[in-house]
Amino acid sequence: QVQLVESGGGLVQAGGSLRLSCSASGRTFIRSAMGWFRQAPGNEREFVADIPWTGRNPSYQDSVKGRFTISRGATKNTVYLQMNSLKPEDTAIYYCAATRDYDSEYSYWGQGTQVTVSS
Repeated sequence: QVQLVESGGGLVQAGGSLRLSCSASGRTFIRSAMGWFRQAPGNEREFVADIPWTGRNPSYQDSVKGRFTISRGATKNTVYLQMNSLKPEDTAIYYCAATRDYDSEYSYWGQGTQVTVSS
C-alpha cells in the first residue's frame, strides 16, 4: 500500500523558515515526479512546486519563486520543501504528492501538514 507521510509543519512568524519533509513508501518512486500542493481555508488546492523523476528543472508557483526550494533525497522516496521568508499568505495545509512512473498526473497523496505563518 502506497503511503506518503508529511512532516515539518508548524507555527512560524512572518519572515521565518520551515522545512517540510515527505517520506513515500509502498513502491519505488525512482521514475515518479513528486510535488507539493497547498490548500488554504476557503480556497481550492493549488500547486506549489514539483520536481521531475530526473531531479532536474523543478517548477514553482510564481508566488513562491525565490523563497521555496524543492529537492529529493538520494533514495528518491523522499521530497523536501525548504520554505524561507514565509508570509502570512503561505498559511495552508501542505500536501505531498507523487505520480505513477513517467506520468504527469498526481495519483498518490499524503494527509497534509499544517503551516501557519503569523504576522
